[in-house]
This record gives sequence, structure tokens and C-alpha cells, in this order.
Amino acid sequence: METSVASFRDALESLDRVQADSIFQEVLLKLSPIEAVEQVVVPALEQIGTAWDSGEVALSQVYMSGRFCEELVDRTLPPSDPDRKHQPRSAIVVLSDYHDLGKRIVYSVMRASGFELFDYGRMDVDALVERAVADKIRVLMISVLMLPSALKVREVCERLKARGADIRVIVGGAPFMFDDGLWKEVGADAMGSSAAQAVAIVQRLMGELQ
Repeated sequence: METSVASFRDALESLDRVQADSIFQEVLLKLSPIEAVEQVVVPALEQIGTAWDSGEVALSQVYMSGRFCEELVDRTLPPSDPDRKHQPRSAIVVLSDYHDLGKRIVYSVMRASGFELFDYGRMDVDALVERAVADKIRVLMISVLMLPSALKVREVCERLKARGADIRVIVGGAPFMFDDGLWKEVGADAMGSSAAQAVAIVQRLMGELQ
């Protein structure tokens, strides 16, 4: 599968949707849909995320790769597919800020990796706590751009605990990149510096929440 992953990644980075789809269809002749996603799509996206971390690819390539793979997986694994069950109820949100590119990239890569999650858009603390509790969310992914918004995560975590909600909070965004200890200070359970890391964190939490 290494050759298929490499070819699929090259097609994604080149934004060649036709070639990427052709490679994926070839893989489907050998593997089941869920195996194809797990063994080709997810590794390719993880590699692209790592390449972005090291400055080898542009943010636009990460974003467009995620969007295309999201569409690809939606065609291959419908939301009602049994292989998508047994996932913790998850949601992603931009807290207070108005810039949502980071959130959209993570959302696309998460769905492209086979996860279903609510997209809450942009919310303030009050609305987020109420919505997360009402939806019985187990994993909440919060994206921020500015430090004041990052500091509001503490209030979100405190209020969720006060409501008795057993919700794991994952944070990401510039403030947490600049201060690698900030996520602990605000009471989050984990911090992801890339979309690939977010996928890995949720996969780990799935085992803990079962």
C-alpha cells in the first residue's frame, strides 16, 4: 500500500482530483471501502499534514486535499455506514474568533478520515456550553486564533464540569502553538498542532471513552 499512498498523496498535493480518484478506485479493487480509507486516505493526509508542519507544502494544499478527501469518503462511506458507528459524539467550533480556516481544515480532514462530527461554526462560551450539553457531546474540538479566545477555554471547561458533562476538550490554534503549556493551563485534555494530530488524538480518545 505504500506505493498507493505515495501516488495518492502526490495527486492530492498537485490538486489533481481526477488522478487521486483514479488511484483510489484502483485501491477499492483490492480493499473494502473502510480499509481503503484507513490504509490510503488517512496516511496520505497525515503525511501532508506533517509536510505542512515542516514547511514543505502550502496551507492551501492541506485544505484542498482535506476537502477533496472529505467528498471522496462521503461517496464511499455514507454517514449511515455501519463502519462509522461506535464513534464518540464529537463537535468542532471556533470560540469567539472570526477566522475559521484552521477549523475548516481540521473538520475536512476529520471527515475525510471517516469521522462524523458536528460543525458548530463560531460560538461564544454560553452558547457553546449549552449546545455541547444538549447534543451530549463526548469530544469537543475548539479552534482559536487570538489569546483572549484561548483563555476563554478555561471557562468552557469549568462550566462543562459544573454541568456534570463528561466531555474531552481538544484545543488548537496559534496561541497554543506559541505556548505549549497553555492548553494545560486552560484545562483542556489535549492539544493538536495539525489536522493529522487531531485525528490521532480522537482515535486515542475513542479507546478511552468506550
